[in-house]
Amino acid sequence: MTSATPATADPPAAAKPDSLVTVLVAFGANLLIAIAKTVAAVMTGSASLVAEAAHSWADAGNEVFLLIADRRSGRRRDVSHPLGYGREAYVWSMFAAFGLFSAGSIVSIWHGFTELLDPEPATNYPIAYIVLAIAFVLEGVSFLQALRQTRRAAESLHRQPIWHILNTSNPTLRAVFFEDSAALVGLLIAGAGVGLHQLTGSPTPDAIGSIAVGLLLGVVAVLLIDRNRRFLVGEEVDPVVRSAVLAGLIQHPEIDRVTYLHLEFVGPGRMYLVAAIDMTGDQAEHDLAVRLRRVERELERNDNVEEAVLTLSTADEKSLLPADPQQA
Repeated sequence: MTSATPATADPPAAAKPDSLVTVLVAFGANLLIAIAKTVAAVMTGSASLVAEAAHSWADAGNEVFLLIADRRSGRRRDVSHPLGYGREAYVWSMFAAFGLFSAGSIVSIWHGFTELLDPEPATNYPIAYIVLAIAFVLEGVSFLQALRQTRRAAESLHRQPIWHILNTSNPTLRAVFFEDSAALVGLLIAGAGVGLHQLTGSPTPDAIGSIAVGLLLGVVAVLLIDRNRRFLVGEEVDPVVRSAVLAGLIQHPEIDRVTYLHLEFVGPGRMYLVAAIDMTGDQAEHDLAVRLRRVERELERNDNVEEAVLTLSTADEKSLLPADPQQA
């Protein structure tokens, strides 16, 4: 198989330390921010800061799930898990997304409505602004790390960064990217809420800011839940990757043509490959079976292929071409 596959598929989690660095940076930033926001929320009484504190504690807890996802999904397959442990990444990332929804979104919205019904005056506004500014810097550092990783991966795959982050098989990168993006927007919302509270003397803008932060977190959480769900139930690779893998198979010296190809993600950067092929030459059945198994093992030496299953094509089956739109 040619090098086309590694050049167009996500690097497997076990071979990519960038994801671990990205999650660790996000965890450290969110933990410091959560503590600072909590202290500031107590001192100021700002509803927006309470929402932001809940947001940051949710994010910090979520990074723990993402660290577990990164570690557990990197294990190689064994007898009990013939397709490996890659899908554990989507399970633990799903837990993180649910945590963002419950501990971040629901708490923020609930507190905002509580403040609307029973408002409390805010004080010590300078403390709120200082904490929000520090939080923005720390969140920015975490976001830049996620953005750098996204851009590197997108450039290597000849994709737009936003398209890559939405479709990558790496759920930890997607989670950190969107959580940090939401955090930066949420800080701006919170700052506006605190500022309007100070200018107008009314707690209503502050409470609305809390609700807005909650709604923002809810949107991000639903997006992450949906993406993890799709990979858990079985996500086909995108057409560019499929075409590259098909081209690699056709160029293999022992493969004459390919008539069927199924590629499914079974973890970050890990694919399950099933193909029907015609082997070169005209050998006896026993020798052909040995060659077929040898090609399978060769394909599985590719870091992106968890398991390869090859069968023989029949003479009447149509050959696939790299640009063929057929989906397995």
